[in-house]
Amino acid sequence: MSADQEEAPAELARLWRLPVSASGLGRPAALDTERVVRTGVELADRDGLPGATLPKIAKELGVSPMSLYRHVGSKDELLVLMRDLALGAPPEVETAPDRWRAGLRQWTVAQRLVNHDRPWLPRLPIAGPPMGPHEIAWMEAGLSALSGTGLDWAAKVGSLTLLSGYVRHASLLAQEHAQGRSETGLSQEEAERAYGRTLARLITPDRFPQVALLFSSGLFEAAPEGAYDDPATDHDFVFGLERVLDGIAVAVDRARTAAETGATGEGATP
Repeated sequence: MSADQEEAPAELARLWRLPVSASGLGRPAALDTERVVRTGVELADRDGLPGATLPKIAKELGVSPMSLYRHVGSKDELLVLMRDLALGAPPEVETAPDRWRAGLRQWTVAQRLVNHDRPWLPRLPIAGPPMGPHEIAWMEAGLSALSGTGLDWAAKVGSLTLLSGYVRHASLLAQEHAQGRSETGLSQEEAERAYGRTLARLITPDRFPQVALLFSSGLFEAAPEGAYDDPATDHDFVFGLERVLDGIAVAVDRARTAAETGATGEGATP
C-alpha cells in the first residue's frame, strides 16, 4: 500500500476497496464492503431503490444493522458505493481522431442500456463528481474517444457531462412514461396512437394552427409495434443524442480550425 493510499479518507478507501490493516489476529471478518454493497445492488435490482436500505441489507445477510457500519459509513455512502458497483466496466470505444463521434455514441448508448437494466440507477442523487473506480473508468473511456479532437480539457469534461445528463434525463423520462401507462395496459405505440386520435378531435386550426398540422400529419400513427422496445434505438433518444453530438461537432471543428491557424478559441487546446 502506498503512502497516499494509507492517507485516503475512509470513504474513499472503501470506494476503491483499498486494503485495510488487520486490527488483530483471529478469523477473517464474515463481511466486507464488497459483499455489503453487492447485496445492496442485488436488492435494488430486485425490489427497487427502497428495497436496498441498510436494515434490509442486514436482514438479507443475516447480521445486525449496526455491524454494517464497519464496512459502509452511512446511507449516503452506501448509495455512492452502489452507484459505482452497478455501473460496471465501460465499453470499448472508438478512439481514432476521425471516429470520435462513433466513440461518444458507443459510450452514451452503453450508459443508456445500464440505466435501462437498472432503472434505480438514474434515480440516485448526484453527490458530486466521479470518484469511484468504475466511474473513473467511464471517464477514461469518454476522454479516450475525445482524445484526438483538439478540444481542451474543460470542453472534453463538459461534453461528457452533457451526454451523461442527457442519458439521465432520457432514462427518467422513459420510466415516468412507462409508469403513466402501467394502469392502462397500453404499449408506448398504442398510447401514442390513442393520444394523437384524442387530441386531433379537440384541436382546431384557428386556435392552434401548428399543433393542428402536427396531429393531422399521421406522426402518432407511424410507429410500428415494438418500435420502442430497444432503448438504444428508440427514435426520441437517438434523435436527441445526435443533436447533442452535432453541438459537440461544432466545438471540435472550431478547435481544429484554431489549431490549424494557430489561434486560440473556446474549447481549443492552447
